[in-house]
Amino acid sequence: MTTFPHRLMGASVLDVDTYEEVEADRGATVQALIVVLASSLAGGIGASGFIHDGHPIAQGIFIWSAISLVAWASWALLVFEIGGRLLPEQETRVDVGELMRTIGFSSAPGLLRIFGVVPELALPVFILTTVWMLVAMVVAVRQALDYRSTARAIAVCALGLALALGIALGFGLLAAPVS
Repeated sequence: MTTFPHRLMGASVLDVDTYEEVEADRGATVQALIVVLASSLAGGIGASGFIHDGHPIAQGIFIWSAISLVAWASWALLVFEIGGRLLPEQETRVDVGELMRTIGFSSAPGLLRIFGVVPELALPVFILTTVWMLVAMVVAVRQALDYRSTARAIAVCALGLALALGIALGFGLLAAPVS
């Protein structure tokens, strides 16, 4: 069994063995939660590079961290439903814990969103990390749902992401401070 930092790196470099290890290790559930929370916080801090509206920075960090967390939770739930119930393969066996651990670790590239705090880097950092997290999620879903087809994992993750971003946008519009 590898250490938490090694798992973070393995998940980030899309190492299939890391995802298999995390899937099988029930003790990695707390680690996966830490990755998701830290990634959401990094997203909130990084999003401050976009914000120049005069509102307190701490308020923006809190709101954007919450939006990031809601987006991840929505994405995870949608991937669970779409991948496990709507588009399963014959070998697919859905275990919520296994799926949550693997897709929790697929958020590891989101830790880099903290660099979005630099306004000139914000947009490229968020684009890069979103694509990277999508690719990591595909690897995680393929492993956790025992898919043979990478195309199916891509479809599940892309559809889930599109729907989750819509949910996060709606949440953001409701939670945004009124000027």
